[in-house]
Amino acid sequence: MLFRSRRSFRYGLRSRLFNGLPWVTALLFLAVSGAKASETVILAFGDSLTAGYGLTAAESFPVRLERKLRADGLAVRVINGGLSGDTTSGGLSRLDWALADKPDLVVVELGANDALRGIAPEVTRKNLDSILGKLRDAGVRVLLAGMRAPPNLGDDYARVFDGLYADLAAKYNVALYPFFLDGVAAVPALNQSDGMHPNAAGIDTIVDRIAPYVARLVDDDS
Repeated sequence: MLFRSRRSFRYGLRSRLFNGLPWVTALLFLAVSGAKASETVILAFGDSLTAGYGLTAAESFPVRLERKLRADGLAVRVINGGLSGDTTSGGLSRLDWALADKPDLVVVELGANDALRGIAPEVTRKNLDSILGKLRDAGVRVLLAGMRAPPNLGDDYARVFDGLYADLAAKYNVALYPFFLDGVAAVPALNQSDGMHPNAAGIDTIVDRIAPYVARLVDDDS
């Protein structure tokens, strides 16, 4: 009788444990889902400056930005949406595909190649206007990173090109980081041998300066 009671007890305990597994699984699923839901997904959408031209993956802007924000206590995941050589026209053409990852926040860094190719600022403005319009319709937060025209294109070109970023940021009421290469442009120690693309130290400088702007947008949703 005692043997049967012990066997019945063990069987009953085992049954309760196994029958409870779906509940445990459900709780784990909810916990993981909750963690993912609280994570802000950031899309760094740009050209070679974002993609990490000439750098290792670990040295690229998106990776360093994610590391910086996480070190500052923010739960973020930064997606590298950079494409070397991309213009604002190219960015516009691939934006819908890039948004498939459902980002909460997009850092738009485009226009440097437009200026290098001497593309009319009106074309750059039109493309960025369309990009910002699509992002507004998608309901995502935006940080627009400004760019500056090379001095060899003349004062008139520079005035129109440099000013379009602030104009568009105001039009769409989005945050503006005035110059993506602030503190890095024309500083040999912070650039690769081509003088245009930041080296690892240059990327760290960019990240240190832009991270507070990104963090404010992340905090807005926390």
